[in-house]
Amino acid sequence: MATDQEIFLKAKNRTFSGYTEEEQCEWKEPFYFILAADPQLGLMKAWSVGDCENGGDEWGQEVTLTQQAVQAVNKLTPRPKFMVLCGDLIHAMPGTQWRDEQERDLKDALRGVDPAIPLVFVSGNHDIGNTPTPETIAQYRRSWGDDYFSFWVGGVLFLVLNSQLFFDSSACPDQRAAHEAWLSEQLDSAKHRACRHTVVFQHIPIFLRSPEEDNDYFNLEKTFRLQLLERFHKAGVKAVFSGHYHRNAGGMHNGVDMVVTSAIGCQLGTDPHGLRLVVVTEEKVVHRYYSLDELSKTGMEKELRDLLE
Repeated sequence: MATDQEIFLKAKNRTFSGYTEEEQCEWKEPFYFILAADPQLGLMKAWSVGDCENGGDEWGQEVTLTQQAVQAVNKLTPRPKFMVLCGDLIHAMPGTQWRDEQERDLKDALRGVDPAIPLVFVSGNHDIGNTPTPETIAQYRRSWGDDYFSFWVGGVLFLVLNSQLFFDSSACPDQRAAHEAWLSEQLDSAKHRACRHTVVFQHIPIFLRSPEEDNDYFNLEKTFRLQLLERFHKAGVKAVFSGHYHRNAGGMHNGVDMVVTSAIGCQLGTDPHGLRLVVVTEEKVVHRYYSLDELSKTGMEKELRDLLE
């Protein structure tokens, strides 16, 4: 049986165990991965009582939904290369009540994932705080691994970013500077490496519908957003995947596909609880959002094989 270290702490030293460039630098064949976001244990109760700061003292619904997601993923054939959770793993902010219990129960649910499917974790605002500090980032890293890192799968470069440093790094400027230096190096290298595609994961979307939209809690500040999009375009980034919005959204800008995926947990719109399947071929990255009920049904094997051909 896999240990907690092997399940939850594979991201160390800015890379991911088993998925290094040396091991995975060559393109071989199409593959797919699972994109999940915002299990956020505790939000459904908090939202229902109108107290999102303190009301998350029950999270059985989210545990059940996470278990359903795990069971659906385990049924998929062929197996996905990995499953990424794009932030807000739990609802309780750092230093608040219920945090340890929510983290414990989420890990218990995620231990059910087939050991052949590595779990990739992305930090969200509820994981490290709306205004993260060195201490909250260190706490996250002890529980879930590095808050930013890169890894390779089948000739594709994946970058996991800490988007909260883009949103408010006022309490951790050194961490923001280190993140920026690392990201600049990664993007510069992406232009010269022989990678088939470059794909980014972050919690906060760059934009929800349009790069020109107004600033919002759910997107990045407009001036910064446009600069980041231009940097991604120049580096050849194919797609950016995020959560945070608890609804499906996104759009294409200058060749960069901004994909906002809805939640395993609390829905703030009309989308069902679900997961996104992302298929990577030699020429493109395509994706579709499925409800948990859809994924739990039989017949997915043929659809997956057709997509991978």
